[in-house]
Amino acid sequence: MVHAMARSVANDRAMGALAGVALGDAMGMPSQTLSRADIRGHYGRIEGFTAPFIGHPASHGLMAGQVTDDTEQTLLLAGLLTRLGGFNDKDWAAALLDWEADVRARNLRDLLGPSSKAALKALIAGVPPSQTGRTGTTNGAAMRIVPVGIANPVVGDTLVDAVEAACRVTHATGEAIAAAAAVAMVISLGVSGARFEDTLEHALKAAQFGNMRGAPVGERDMPGRIAQALDIATAGDEARLAARIGTSVASRESVATAFGVVRLAGGDPWSAAVIAANIGDDTDTIGAIACGMAGACSGLGAFPVDRLAELQAANDFDLGAVASDLLRLRFDQALAPVTGAGAA
Repeated sequence: MVHAMARSVANDRAMGALAGVALGDAMGMPSQTLSRADIRGHYGRIEGFTAPFIGHPASHGLMAGQVTDDTEQTLLLAGLLTRLGGFNDKDWAAALLDWEADVRARNLRDLLGPSSKAALKALIAGVPPSQTGRTGTTNGAAMRIVPVGIANPVVGDTLVDAVEAACRVTHATGEAIAAAAAVAMVISLGVSGARFEDTLEHALKAAQFGNMRGAPVGERDMPGRIAQALDIATAGDEARLAARIGTSVASRESVATAFGVVRLAGGDPWSAAVIAANIGDDTDTIGAIACGMAGACSGLGAFPVDRLAELQAANDFDLGAVASDLLRLRFDQALAPVTGAGAA
């Protein structure tokens, strides 16, 4: 009975995490790359799914409620993990290249980010996958890390190891690995039934261990950045969080800010989506990360049913099947014999 209950909670939380990524991404889609002032000028305050204005620099061609690269790459990574039962550098690089070719074929503008693009160009030029991501400090790894958190229970060092593997091709730096590890820790503990606030000590430790992985490039104190964002959010000041921590594609800014957004929202996924959509700059990624964490720590039942229906109608995905496939990996690992010291 306990095992069945654990699986039921895990399924609800995994669905919440995946729905959160898509919801936060779709809400932030029309405002991505825009300043807070420009968001207000074009849309007022975004409080629901909104179509981008004509000629939007990144989102032109998308409709209200549609997702961007954040969700598409999250599902791409989930498919790779479940198809292979793990991670493979070359297959992941090939999947990303195929994905961008498909995006171009759809005449969309939301292509690979700067770190991923540089890494894949190097890969094409013959640089080994183990070396291509050693300058990537942006948030591309953290934005798509939810499947790794769902698929991996917190056992020894295995979660941070899995995060490092998923980062290697495009974001093999201390900053990016630390940021992705913190997010993955929240997701994994959330899937196990934890509340957001109860995951934070472990998330900061995961960031600490992640900072010691990969190339020593970028922010060397991601735990400090996340803690600072959380402290600012305690005062409930959205504008100050954006100004003090930042909202750019840099992991040290957007990923830390996403943690603050979840606290500002009191852990509520929809509130987190609204805050992120209006916070400025990389709104879709901040929304995807924040709402993914909020959803993992509250479950699918915390989402407004009508908003989920709108999201599903605007997109073609089966999040239930993705969650089930990832949880199969998770429970297979949980039942396997384990050795090693705990990192969290």
